Amino acid sequence: MARAGIDRHAVQQARDALLARGDNPSIDAVRIELGNTGSKSTIHRYLKELEQPPVTLESSTCLSAPISQLVAQLATQLQQEGQARIDVAEATFNRQCEQLRSQLDLAQRALAAAHQQHQAEVSALQARLSDKDQHIHSLETRREQEQRRQETQVRQLQGQLHTLQQGALARQEELTRLHRDNERLLAEQRQALEARKALEAQLEQRDAQVQGLRAILGQAQGAGEELRRQCAERDAQIAQLRREGSA
Repeated sequence: MARAGIDRHAVQQARDALLARGDNPSIDAVRIELGNTGSKSTIHRYLKELEQPPVTLESSTCLSAPISQLVAQLATQLQQEGQARIDVAEATFNRQCEQLRSQLDLAQRALAAAHQQHQAEVSALQARLSDKDQHIHSLETRREQEQRRQETQVRQLQGQLHTLQQGALARQEELTRLHRDNERLLAEQRQALEARKALEAQLEQRDAQVQGLRAILGQAQGAGEELRRQCAERDAQIAQLRREGSA
């Protein structure tokens, strides 16, 4: 079974190894390099991130530098925290799904075996009842002593029938319990799927926050450009005033 929980560093190492050998770092090639571990969607996400150039913040004024640094730190921290939670949740989800599938398989096998045994017991009971009815009918023509003996046998058979019926009821209760366990396992699997959807929604929210921070960074850079333009205009005005004063 492939292990879960690969990280970006492992994907980057596999990609660099392929590039060093002159091979194409495709999703399948990277997965083989990792020892056939990790989901293709996770590998694809990390490869896409590695193909993007790193974000650099150039500070040209005393005002834009701290803002750019703060935004970059916040964006990096949000992305790392979100990815770490997704990796942990994905590994937990895969482990829970495997456990639930194993439990569901065992429950279904037990249910099938119990059902088969129940059918066999019912068939055997019906066959025995049929044989005993024929035997009782043949004994009715015999003497009174034979009839009393037969009545004793009938009572014994009734006791056996009662015992078999009790066993059949117990089997039916076991079937009912197995059905309930099966429904519980299915409900737990649905809850695990819902938890994964919730985590994916949180990741989308984090992505939206990162986009918002990038927009703030763009605004800060624009403000820096405007400040430099105003400084240039002010320097030109001062130079003009100096020239006029010298004249």
